[in-house]
Amino acid sequence: MRIAIFGAGGAGGYFGGKLAQAGEDVTFIARGDHLKAIQASGLRVDSILGDFRVSPANATDDPAQVGPVEIVLLAVKAWQVPEAIRDMPPLIYKSTGVIFLGNGVDAPAQLTAALGNDPVMGGLCRISAFIAAPGHIRHAGIQPYVAFGELDGHHSERAALLLQAFQRAGVNAEIPADILAAIWEKFIFIAAFSGVGAVARAPVGPLRNLPGTRRLLQSAIAEIESLARSHDIRLPADIAAKTIAFIDAMGPGVTASMQRDIIDGRPSELESQNGAVVRIGREQGLPTPVNQFIYDSLLPQELKARGEIEFSLG
Repeated sequence: MRIAIFGAGGAGGYFGGKLAQAGEDVTFIARGDHLKAIQASGLRVDSILGDFRVSPANATDDPAQVGPVEIVLLAVKAWQVPEAIRDMPPLIYKSTGVIFLGNGVDAPAQLTAALGNDPVMGGLCRISAFIAAPGHIRHAGIQPYVAFGELDGHHSERAALLLQAFQRAGVNAEIPADILAAIWEKFIFIAAFSGVGAVARAPVGPLRNLPGTRRLLQSAIAEIESLARSHDIRLPADIAAKTIAFIDAMGPGVTASMQRDIIDGRPSELESQNGAVVRIGREQGLPTPVNQFIYDSLLPQELKARGEIEFSLG
C-alpha cells in the first residue's frame, strides 16, 4: 500500500517503520533535525521486541512532494491536528483513508469538518515510544497495537487492505466492530493515566501501588466512563476493571507522552485529555471533580510551556 505517516514521532515512527520494513510504500512526513536524520541515515527503531532500521527511508516535510496515497496515518499530537489538516490535502484523493492514531476523542469530528465524511476513518494505537534522538525511535513499553475502521461501522476494502499490511508487518492490528467505542476505551485509559502520572510525576509502578494515586486513577476512570455512557458509547460493562487490569500489567517504569511533555516543559495534550473531560462534563452537566483537579493543577505548567504566562520557582 502507498501510505503516508504524518508525524514520525514515537508512534508514527514505530508503526511506519514496521510497515516500511515489511515492504509497504511508506513516506514519513516529518520536520527539523528528525527529518534531516531520517533522510541522511534512515530511521532507527530500538524496541523491546527487537531493534530494526529502515534505510533508506522516504521522508519529507512537504506533502505536495508525496502526492495522493491510499492511507494517511496521522500520528501527531492532538493539539497539532488542525495544522496537519491544513497541510494534508495533497495526500488525499477520492478513496484515501485518513486515520488519527493519537490520543483524545475530538480528532474524528475535526477531520470530518475539514475534509468531509468520505476520507475520515477512526483509529487508535497503544504503545510507549518516543524520539530518543533525531532519526532514532525508542519503543520502551506496551505491546504495540493498532485498531481502525470506518466511523459508521461498515466494512471497507481500504480497511481490509490496511489490516493485511499490518499483519504482514507483524503488528497486532484489528478492525473492531465499533471503532468509536474502541477510541473511548483508550481515552478512558490514557486520560486517567496521563493526568495522574503528570500530577504525581511518577511512572505507572508507584501510581498503581500507592493507595492514594490508585484511588485517583480509579476515580478519573469512573468519571470518563460516565461521560462515554452519556454519549451512548457502547462500552463493555467491565471497562473500569479492564482498564485497571491493563494498568496493572504494564511495565513499572512506563510513562505517558503527555506526562513526559509536561515534566520536560513542552506543550502537551492536556486540553485534549483531562481538559476535554472537563469540557465534555460541563456540556453534559456531569461532575468531573478529579479530572478538574488534574486539569487545574497542570494548567499553569501548560500555559508556561506555551509562552502564555511566565513564572519561576526560584
